[in-house]
Amino acid sequence: MTARLGTALAILTLAVALPATAQPPKLSLPLDCDIGRTCYLEDYVDTDPGPGQRDYTCGIKSRDDHRGIDFMLLSFDDMEAGVNVLAAASGTVAATRDGMADTAVTAETRDAIRGQECGNAVRVDHGDGWQTLYCHMKQGSLSVRQGDMVKAGDVLGQVGLSGLTNAPHVHLGVLRDGQIVDPFAPDARDTCGAPLDQSLWEIALPYDPAGLFTAGFSTAVPEFEAVRSGAARASTAQPDQPIVLYGHVFYAQPGDLLTLTAEGPQGEIFTHEITLDAPQAQLFRAFGRKAPEGGWEPGDYRGYVRLTRGETILAVRHADITIAP
Repeated sequence: MTARLGTALAILTLAVALPATAQPPKLSLPLDCDIGRTCYLEDYVDTDPGPGQRDYTCGIKSRDDHRGIDFMLLSFDDMEAGVNVLAAASGTVAATRDGMADTAVTAETRDAIRGQECGNAVRVDHGDGWQTLYCHMKQGSLSVRQGDMVKAGDVLGQVGLSGLTNAPHVHLGVLRDGQIVDPFAPDARDTCGAPLDQSLWEIALPYDPAGLFTAGFSTAVPEFEAVRSGAARASTAQPDQPIVLYGHVFYAQPGDLLTLTAEGPQGEIFTHEITLDAPQAQLFRAFGRKAPEGGWEPGDYRGYVRLTRGETILAVRHADITIAP
């Protein structure tokens, strides 16, 4: 899951002059993609003021202290091909940062990015205290600089993997006078859901309670408790061990499709589809292969678990494992 931004919004603090009056901005998509086809929404603003988490519908699609909306790409290949980050509304570029590497965060690299969790970023001022912040952009891709005027839909840069994240996406933060605003429910006060006419979005964006907690590799079909606790996850394996990919699903509906794919140095290992005929509030599914004769080729392997409903992509998670020499 993408990592917490925490104090990431504090990293771009250059002051700009604001117009005396301005209406709240109406927001367009901050990503050049098709929601549910080439991208999807993952984590929403955390509306729980305490140590827990909840999204604006009182669902679980947020994380503690998550301060924006995550627009996710489907794969690292899409990031490498290049997907543009777009200005969600017209305004003036107030601040930028570039130069951070596109590297998934690990426990070992966490301290190195402290205070720069937003990664390569752009902050746009829309007047009357309203601003938008675009995080985790690709190193060297920024196409604007401080003082530039931008219109809604203008290219700011490309999606990357900089800062506190482990999957390619753009984190959109909306602020009023420095305070986080949920663009889905800007006037919400401890309520579940919000009327569409309260939203800051120009168009209605989809919300579905279903999703994926995580995906992982193991060397055997794990027990559910091990999946939920994280104990099932293996980061390394021996060449003679099986490779098993699993996905942990929540709130799926009958007929939803789970697709598990894995590839390594020799190319695709498997693609397997599972129809969820009678899903529970939480479940996991797994699929794998035994080691071929002579063992797996040493190197890095990546798997994707995709949850779809009809033609709509609801969630994607990835997992990595290294086969030792």
